[in-house]
Amino acid sequence: MSRRTKRRKPMAEINVVPYIDVTLVLLIIFMITTPMLQTGVQVDLPKANSAPVEQKEDTPPIVVSIKAQGEYYIKAGSEDDERIQPEEINARVVAVLSNKPATPVLINADNNVAYGTVVTVMAALKNAGVPNVGLMTKSDEK
Repeated sequence: MSRRTKRRKPMAEINVVPYIDVTLVLLIIFMITTPMLQTGVQVDLPKANSAPVEQKEDTPPIVVSIKAQGEYYIKAGSEDDERIQPEEINARVVAVLSNKPATPVLINADNNVAYGTVVTVMAALKNAGVPNVGLMTKSDEK
């Protein structure tokens, strides 16, 4: 009879299972959407009054120049500027990067060159396996 007279106390515990489920769903959503936010070509945009970029090691950069008339030139290593067709840029850059993968690649475009032309060259360099493409500018100092 003593069993019947005892009353059970209600338990005051929070059920955390729904909170764990919601947290897991949010984590999955953020893991899926974060890589989608990182799009575009990485460019080191020029700033006014900036210091010159120091070269790492003794590796001269590959410089792809675009003149206002639409002529393309490439300077790889210590050789002089050589006129080149736009279709040949990838092959030349890949050849240099296969020997020295840490070689920086820069674009030296005339002020009057169309933005689309520069972006096309940058995209071609990215497709050739260049991790970072730099843009050359003139400083504002007189």
